[in-house]
Amino acid sequence: MTSTSSTRVTVYAALLGNVLVALTKTAAAIGTGSSAMLSEAVHSFVDTGNELLLLHGMRRSMQQADPEHPLGYGRELYFWSFIVALMVFALGAGVSIYQGVVHVRQPQPISHPLASYVVFGLCFVFEGASWLVSLRQFRAAKGPLGYYEAFRRSKNPPSFMVLFEDSAALVGIAIGVAGTYAATTLAVPAADGIASILIGLVLAFVAALLARESKSLLIGERGDRRLHAAILRIAQEQGPIACVNGLLTVQLAPNQIVAALSLQFADDIRASEIEDLVLALERKIRQAHPEVIDLFVKPQTDDAYRESMRRRFGEARPAVAGRTS
Repeated sequence: MTSTSSTRVTVYAALLGNVLVALTKTAAAIGTGSSAMLSEAVHSFVDTGNELLLLHGMRRSMQQADPEHPLGYGRELYFWSFIVALMVFALGAGVSIYQGVVHVRQPQPISHPLASYVVFGLCFVFEGASWLVSLRQFRAAKGPLGYYEAFRRSKNPPSFMVLFEDSAALVGIAIGVAGTYAATTLAVPAADGIASILIGLVLAFVAALLARESKSLLIGERGDRRLHAAILRIAQEQGPIACVNGLLTVQLAPNQIVAALSLQFADDIRASEIEDLVLALERKIRQAHPEVIDLFVKPQTDDAYRESMRRRFGEARPAVAGRTS
């Protein structure tokens, strides 16, 4: 199964789970009057909309390039991922905190607490199943990296967004159970509203993390370091190249990268030979790394390359664009 296919399966699993959870929580919130349960229902409806937006972004990002968008539509996925983060913050966190404040100021008793516990249990099963699917997919993709480092380096927002949303949902269920217990068994009516506020804060924290990573990808992050090293190595092995000055890459989508190589050719090479060499190099790189959808080669001396890097990045030239000769 390809990375795109496995990600799509993860999103569909989350979508199915969120639909079941949202309907279950809504019925329970109406029947019990629980603020925490209502916040969880809103959270699940927001998550359902988010999965639909992620699927829409994945579909749009695969569109063929056209004259108006010569590099394709890959960044649409990053745009919709950023919208998802905003929805989690504005709708999920905002509504939960608002509902919590209202119920803290005017506590309402929870009727049928046993029904609430049953619903929380069912939702934990639904969300837990989706969480296991997303965790398995993320774990397979991260390789030897730690979870946080893999999250920061990931170029595939749906993979970590679904995992974060499901994790927040499980934490929210635990908070909802605690709030219901305190409001009913311990006779602290305001605890239900406090639980709703805490759920909102959890969602706000998750939304901030997702927004930061989505924004960085939308602006344009460099490709993976291992890809950099591989492209530089292929170019270095391709003669007659006097010097491989450096490489710049930009991630357009999880499986779409644009690369720009700076090369210094041997002095005695003819223009026709340079063209053949560049075509052969592009063919070899794209065979080894099909995610490189475009490769631009700029013939220049090492001094000219260093000056262009100084103008672009200042004195701190990035290591990933370093010289290989």
